[in-house]
Amino acid sequence: MTFHLGYGTNGFANHRLDDALRVIADLGYTAVALTLDHDHLDPYADDVAHKTDHVANLLDRLALRSVVETGARYLLDPTRKHYPTLVCDEPDRRIDFLNRAVRIAKELGADCVSFWSGIKPTSVDDRTAWRRMLDGITRVLDEAEVHDVPLGLEPEPGMFVQHLSDALRLREELGAPRLFGITLDVGHCVAVEPVDAATCIRRAADLLVNVQLDDMRTGVHEHLEFGEGELDLPATLAALSEVGYTGVAAVELPRHSHAAPVVAARAFAALGEARGVNHGHGTAVRSEPVVGAAPAPDSEWVRDVDHPWLVEAEQKVRREPASIASLFPAVGRKVGRAPLRPETDPQGLIHGTVDDLARVRLLAVLAEVLEPALLAAEIAQLYRYGDDAERRGVLRGLAALPDETVPTGLELVRDALRANDIRLVAAAMGEFTARHLDDHSWRHGVLKCLFVGVPLAAVSDVDKRADEELLRMVGDYAEERKAAGREVPVDAVTLLEARA
Repeated sequence: MTFHLGYGTNGFANHRLDDALRVIADLGYTAVALTLDHDHLDPYADDVAHKTDHVANLLDRLALRSVVETGARYLLDPTRKHYPTLVCDEPDRRIDFLNRAVRIAKELGADCVSFWSGIKPTSVDDRTAWRRMLDGITRVLDEAEVHDVPLGLEPEPGMFVQHLSDALRLREELGAPRLFGITLDVGHCVAVEPVDAATCIRRAADLLVNVQLDDMRTGVHEHLEFGEGELDLPATLAALSEVGYTGVAAVELPRHSHAAPVVAARAFAALGEARGVNHGHGTAVRSEPVVGAAPAPDSEWVRDVDHPWLVEAEQKVRREPASIASLFPAVGRKVGRAPLRPETDPQGLIHGTVDDLARVRLLAVLAEVLEPALLAAEIAQLYRYGDDAERRGVLRGLAALPDETVPTGLELVRDALRANDIRLVAAAMGEFTARHLDDHSWRHGVLKCLFVGVPLAAVSDVDKRADEELLRMVGDYAEERKAAGREVPVDAVTLLEARA
């Protein structure tokens, strides 16, 4: 997938911005939609330049791509929501705010500034409102040109520019400026557009600079979690891949701040499931229907309790080893994808997930019935043609396989350590790697964990295998971070202090 999944900070309104960004990154998102607001990088604060620099550094440390959103409710007027707008009688403060947002976006290295028209006052006719939109956008485009920051106009239900067709027409009347793009909320497509979200994506195509992800119902402007409305999420994500979208696609749930970490985790899981359904477009690869994941269980039910589907799958593998090819991809849908210890390890980086553990059990059965050479070939196939979850299952299962499969396992580990998927990297640094990977490669695996944000608690036997050369490498890495004005990961400091 070429675009970056993110989450909107307006869905973390009860969190400090730094905490919100860390939670979003820890959940596995690689981007954030940052809404400028009183407590989240206030553009009117006296120390806004200092805070902007701090946020830019934090985004860099967390490897989060960003877009700037301007939908704060009461930032400009404490008594009137979203006032003033571009279509009201006095739009100057809105234009000034958008210009400030452009300058902040430039300092953050953000993809774009996203904005909307606002609701047309009853005293203003359509012709006047349209002229105000043209004039206001022109003034903001002047600032955008100075800083080379794209703008993304978002069609918003109930506002003057409500439909994608309105936004596209505005762009044409402005002369199709190179920095004028489209922000598309796929839930809005469900609520008010005459066609589905996937069709809207294809229509906007190369003009997309920002995408917001949420579910809605026809005719109702209410941001819902995935699965609660009518959005075809797999088809929507497939359409983004089809048109070659490479920007941010961030979850937009502004009324869910009361349970932000839990909601964001559910959204990430739903997006992961949706990416595995084949709609004939882009990178989606699975053809079976998605079934909701099981609730977060304790790991013991997979390890010690007879889950009906898993027991049957084990029996089938014993009878027909070739059946592993069809059973392995189905594991997540059948037993769930929840982290084994959700409170302390919400991404399953350290202890893995329910489907990881179930796949390990299937591989252990396969090892009982196949000769080592055939087993090695089979695990190579499962890894090579599997999605990210299946590859994690193979990596976590390597320690349960016979020694004859070690050379193949090492090839798979080295491949995983070249990836930037933190869950794949974490799975690769388990017990098998601690026992069999050579010192040089293992040290670089530990550094890779520090680079991409995998906790060293996920690295098996790190305390036993850490040697003077690793400490030298980590020390050099820490000094480079300090010299660049960046924070040193806590795990790196802990490792160095423990061996001091």
